[in-house]
Amino acid sequence: MPDTNETDPDQAGTPAAPEVPEDAPAGYPRHWEADVVASDGGIVHLRPILPTDAEHITAFHKQLSDRTRYLRYFGPYPRISPRDLERFTNVDHRKRVALIALLGDEIIAVGRYEGLGDSEPVVSAEVAFVVRDDHQGRGLGSILLEHLAAAARENGLSRFEAEVLVENHQMVRVFRDAGYQVSRAFAEGVLHLEFDIEATAKSLAVRDSREQAAEARSVANVLHPTSVAVIGASTDESKIGHAVLSNLLRANFTGPVYPVNPEARSVRGVRAYGSVTDIPDHVDLAVVAVPASGIDEVMDSCLEKGVKALLVVSSGFADAGDSGTDAERKLVAEARAHGMRVIGPNALGVANLSDDVRLNATLAPDLPGRGRVGFFCQSGALGTAILASAKDRGLGLSTFVSAGNRADVSGNDLLQYWQTDSATDVVLLYLETFGNPRKFGRLARRLARTKPVVAVKSGRYSSPTRLRARSVPIDDASVRALFEQSGVIRVDTLSELFDTALLLSYQPLPRGRRVAVVGNSTALNVLVTDGLLDEDMTVAGDPVDVGAAATPGELAAAVTKAMGAEGADEADSLVVVFVPPIATPGAAYARALREAVADTGKPVAAVFLAVEGVPDELAAPLPDGSPGPGSVPSYASPERAVVALARVARYAEWRSMPVGEFVTPDGIDTDRARELVIRLGSDETRALTDEEAVELLACFGIQVTAFRKVRGADAAVAAADELGYPIALKAVGDRWRHRTDLVGVRLDLGSAAGVRRAFDDLSRLTGGDEVYVQRMAPKGPSCVLEVVEDPSFGSLVSFGLSGMATQLLEDRAFRVVPLSTEDAASLVRAPRAAPLLTGYRGSEPVRLDALEDLALRVGKIAEELPEVRSLALDPVLASPEGAFVTGARVVLGPPPTRDDAGPRRLS
Repeated sequence: MPDTNETDPDQAGTPAAPEVPEDAPAGYPRHWEADVVASDGGIVHLRPILPTDAEHITAFHKQLSDRTRYLRYFGPYPRISPRDLERFTNVDHRKRVALIALLGDEIIAVGRYEGLGDSEPVVSAEVAFVVRDDHQGRGLGSILLEHLAAAARENGLSRFEAEVLVENHQMVRVFRDAGYQVSRAFAEGVLHLEFDIEATAKSLAVRDSREQAAEARSVANVLHPTSVAVIGASTDESKIGHAVLSNLLRANFTGPVYPVNPEARSVRGVRAYGSVTDIPDHVDLAVVAVPASGIDEVMDSCLEKGVKALLVVSSGFADAGDSGTDAERKLVAEARAHGMRVIGPNALGVANLSDDVRLNATLAPDLPGRGRVGFFCQSGALGTAILASAKDRGLGLSTFVSAGNRADVSGNDLLQYWQTDSATDVVLLYLETFGNPRKFGRLARRLARTKPVVAVKSGRYSSPTRLRARSVPIDDASVRALFEQSGVIRVDTLSELFDTALLLSYQPLPRGRRVAVVGNSTALNVLVTDGLLDEDMTVAGDPVDVGAAATPGELAAAVTKAMGAEGADEADSLVVVFVPPIATPGAAYARALREAVADTGKPVAAVFLAVEGVPDELAAPLPDGSPGPGSVPSYASPERAVVALARVARYAEWRSMPVGEFVTPDGIDTDRARELVIRLGSDETRALTDEEAVELLACFGIQVTAFRKVRGADAAVAAADELGYPIALKAVGDRWRHRTDLVGVRLDLGSAAGVRRAFDDLSRLTGGDEVYVQRMAPKGPSCVLEVVEDPSFGSLVSFGLSGMATQLLEDRAFRVVPLSTEDAASLVRAPRAAPLLTGYRGSEPVRLDALEDLALRVGKIAEELPEVRSLALDPVLASPEGAFVTGARVVLGPPPTRDDAGPRRLS
């Protein structure tokens, strides 16, 4: 498909594409509809074709150039015949599938597959697509291929074939770059391509890479506009339209700014226009500052103008109740249908402090200085305070986005942008809700490997009703697991957010947890030492007290000596606490400190004159006077300095760990497991029997220690003889299983007589005659591995040690599926009781690698079988010989919806 703008003169008067009716034909797969970001950052809407699209397909075909028609149909094919039109638009959405890409009311691309062969089931299909000339080069072919492959897999197909003219280089490139293993055959100028469409690591990596580039570009369109229109720009200084326009002009935005106000000739001395359509030049970003009731008229004009993005600072949408929620959904749907992104509504605005942009499209009159920190904030109300606090502390920003109601652009989009933004080194997030937590985890983990991500998540215990109604519910334990697994530095308050950000922005990462302490007061040094020990940090050498009468030179000498120590006392970082006596100027001491640590390559946190932020004397200024790398942040108290340093040290450890691999352990047969789940059924939630659970676990290489379920003493003895002594006898029934007092269990039975006595004890206790007889596993700490359902993630893997104390203290660790080798290793080491597994107080260490392998297998079950709604391996006995599963419970049910699975789409 050539990248040309050649079009057909008959394209004028294209009819409006019909909306999908609520009573669409039976079998219409509405879940295939999707908004997708193209490679240029614009949005296209995909949906399955309908018979009512016939007229629009005809118009689309007319708009294709002769060259494009030739490459698609291998001949001139000037018009679609009635027979072909009938075949193109009437499909069964199974063996014959077609998807159309829409921009507004126009079809701009079509993709389809046709099943090959008459036998059932159909496993192979021929795939083809065509893109209108003026939309080629936007990656639409790759998008259609992704979604067609997903539809085919859903319908049980496993292979695509395609016939492509050799000269159709763009089409060949689409197939070649999709990440599938493509086989080729050539005959008479035509390439015959075949490939399996099962998702592979490479195809998923290609999908994620394209998603990242496209979504980053869509945010770049917002943060790097070449022109801005302010719709609702007011001459009234109390109106938000006046504030936004004033701030844009005050910041000296590098492009033209167009006030839109039908009742004024000019605003702030700038010519005003009655409508955005009256503006003579193109408009990249439109700031909407009109009441919610007037949004329809604004949308019409912006759509007609071809605006790339809308920033809606007006309130009165979802923040105003149900009626506003409907208006907000309509706003986003219309904007996306016409290729636009939306920030807000109820947003504070966006800012880009780059000298090439100088964009302040916010309601905040003063921004912090230019720096290398990107900030995403959901709350518009907090946004002004956040910006003011950043400015007061000397924290420079690269970009700032307040998303307000987050109806479209979200924190996930910003993570995609900052991944490749060369102007941003640190990312700060203030989050109230999650839109797609699974995607957040994937993006944050990738970003945090190169750039620190610090996040405040509000609503740990409660959240406003309006937020609960519009967001994905997520337990705080799940949030903790998500952040830990992704390398996100979690803080509880905005104050802690800035404390941590200052250190990350201006100081290098520490290489370890050894901290030197220098101060001019023994009492203050003690506070620092206590704080370090509380945070599981190590004090490098004895704290140095230079005394109250020390000179600047003596302070610098002590700092140099502490940072240069070698051997066991070598420091990875430094805390300096200096509060000079009354009437002693501090500027000379600050300069001496900054110069002493300038070339050490180790981070320094100061508690200097109780000043917060980066005072001028501790700053290493850039040419524009703003603090730059090497500036020493100062904290109001020793405790805050130590906590910030500890957070950064833990992040540095996470970042230095090898990137975990997503491996499949040996001995896993997922095909057999899926067949078993289909046979057992998952339409309704039910617990599996012991035999069913053992069979399912065996598909993933998990063996349950041999057992028998029997009735009567004679049968128990016979089972024990068969299994081999020693054995354990266990009562049947949830009331008796897994109790920490083991009242329903008799262990280490070594003879038939012992089995009979134990059986009599349990029979009297339970009033029944049914028991489990199980071979004794090697002794060791008792652990629990679980798959637990989370409404946002679908499944989490949980690990903890058994026992009343650990249950009472909720000493469990969680990880999000899928699990990497790194995740499994950190999971079994994360509980506070984990030292019991590694030789605590002289006990023999267990085989952690066996627990890690078991965790990976459990994670694979959760990943491959969403029908497994819960699973518990309890107890798992960990020992020097390995990890032995002695109990298992599995519940099947309807699988949850996973927003991060399948082809890329905007949620």
